[in-house]
Amino acid sequence: MEFTVAKADLVRELNLSQGVVEKKTTIPILSNVLIEAAGERVTLTATDLELGIRCSCPATVLREGSGTIPAKRLLDYVRLLPEADLTLKFLENHWAAITCGRSRTRMAGMSRESYPGLPDMPDPVAEIPIGLLSSMIARTAFAISVEESRFTLNGALLVLRPQGAIMVATDGHRLAYVEASCQMPEMKPFRVLIPKKAMAEIVKLAQESGPEGKVVLSADENHLFFYVGERLLISRKLTGNFPDYERVLPKDEGYGLTLDREEVRGSIERVSQFSDERSRAIRLQLHDGEVKVFSSSVETGESEESIPGEYEGPDIDIGFNANYLLDFLRVVPQEKVCLELKDGKSAGEFKPSGDDATFRYRYVVMPMRI
Repeated sequence: MEFTVAKADLVRELNLSQGVVEKKTTIPILSNVLIEAAGERVTLTATDLELGIRCSCPATVLREGSGTIPAKRLLDYVRLLPEADLTLKFLENHWAAITCGRSRTRMAGMSRESYPGLPDMPDPVAEIPIGLLSSMIARTAFAISVEESRFTLNGALLVLRPQGAIMVATDGHRLAYVEASCQMPEMKPFRVLIPKKAMAEIVKLAQESGPEGKVVLSADENHLFFYVGERLLISRKLTGNFPDYERVLPKDEGYGLTLDREEVRGSIERVSQFSDERSRAIRLQLHDGEVKVFSSSVETGESEESIPGEYEGPDIDIGFNANYLLDFLRVVPQEKVCLELKDGKSAGEFKPSGDDATFRYRYVVMPMRI
């Protein structure tokens, strides 16, 4: 195999493979990227057996064929080459010879015979804007559980319906829910769990595809397929039953408090410096027209800040994990946010203040005893 390709094109596609390729060396071939040259394109494939990606770029193919090279080493080297075309040629001993200007390099590879194959994509289920899916991921991914024992919570639930899409994530202590308006009149309802690692790669594909990009979704018995332009992301499905999120979402409105997002974010960041390092617990004390943010620790001291806000209701004293609140405040784009509380023992609901024609965003956090 031998081909010539622009350095910038190769680096762009190799970058997309880095989040997928296996970092551990338990199966050495999985740390390699499979390179296939045919027609007028070069195709790159990477997988860790849970997640796989196949992408391609234009190239001048001098001789068709395939081979594998360590993905990270190849990217690290090619990135340092001058901005020019480079020629890559596989030799009979599975090594690759790379030529670019005055640079001549030979890199050890492995036979492609032992490289695992990726499943073929079945018929599409739906097509939605990649930017919309990426925005839904940004609003929910932080609430996914990191405990491997709770595997059904190691991803987000995606529900597609003719009138729009819903994504939900929870770790048992908080729940992020986003509903997006997106007309898909031809599709049948579709419900699936997307692993967190796959969600991170979808965001990368969205950044590369541009604002007008579309993602075509498909699924078979064991895999999910996300086709974006000339790139295909394949993920193993998460199995199991996702919790009944509708039971968690508050049905009745509580007492509402509207706050400036950046002001309350800054206050929580400062006050939480004096919270317990393990629990990260802070207290919110709501009074007429204001909320006090308070934390204290025997080891570090205590801190309190008062924030003016639009609030009319009874005095409420409630505890929350500061990191949970900051996660929400860092992703919500609106300048004002609303906190709704029933009392000091019930879950609090956070949401953007004001209308949003595309997204309906709700974030529910369980209180802490302090």
